[in-house]
Amino acid sequence: MNFRPTTRSTAVVILTLSLISMTLVQQNAFAQNDGMTISVMADNGAEAFMINGLTTSDATDVTYKITSPTGKVVAVGQSTPDQNGEFAEEFSIGPSWNEDGFYQIVVTQRTTLYTLDTIIEVRDGVALRTMETESNITPLFDGTPTKTIPRGILISADASVGSTEITITGTTDKVSQDISLTVTAPNGNVVTADQATPTLDGEFSAVLITGGPLWKQDGAYTVTAQQFNDEQYIATVMVDIQDGVVVPEFGTIAAMVLAVAVVAIIAVSARSRLSIIPRY
Repeated sequence: MNFRPTTRSTAVVILTLSLISMTLVQQNAFAQNDGMTISVMADNGAEAFMINGLTTSDATDVTYKITSPTGKVVAVGQSTPDQNGEFAEEFSIGPSWNEDGFYQIVVTQRTTLYTLDTIIEVRDGVALRTMETESNITPLFDGTPTKTIPRGILISADASVGSTEITITGTTDKVSQDISLTVTAPNGNVVTADQATPTLDGEFSAVLITGGPLWKQDGAYTVTAQQFNDEQYIATVMVDIQDGVVVPEFGTIAAMVLAVAVVAIIAVSARSRLSIIPRY
């Protein structure tokens, strides 16, 4: 018997399937990485700002449209990506930028897959500090960990038991505006307020001091961080205060008291040989 023809046919089939699989994998890899990335950068008080970008398609031009807070078009532009897909454009803040607030920037190339939008804040005819990045490109994992700031604002509170200092830390994906911090007592009264400025990495922190006549009520105080009116940019955290200093959370105290009580009951029962069931 001769198995050579069958072996050869099997090899051809396997090779064909391998080539098809490799092609599909390559197509999927490229499909997952189709899209565009844009960054908007401006110094505080600048009269101009830059838009830098990267596109996976360098075949057509990139267009820009910037609208005011009320929807009026204040600027348009166009860029040609280079062979690496990189593009950039500078925009001046002119007389038509006479509204205070957030201006929307829409960058488009070809289809909706290549459309991104972001914002820049303008006050009194100049830009506020801005470092915004938007992307719909899925990056390939190369083994290097990357730091990602989630959309919106997040905060946490850290304090030692018995301390009069509460350290508030958080992150935001918008660095153009400061974060206002307010502390509300259990009865709803605002006891203190502060402000934090995010770094270009989106991180911020502040130290709140407890104590004084406004902190005389015992209970859970609410720390609220707010950057915009959007719910994504309003975050809260609770801190328990007693006699003007930080105490453990009520749930922790309750659990500790319960554990001690159970241990005490078991110990007393073992020593006195108590029985729940009466003896006759």
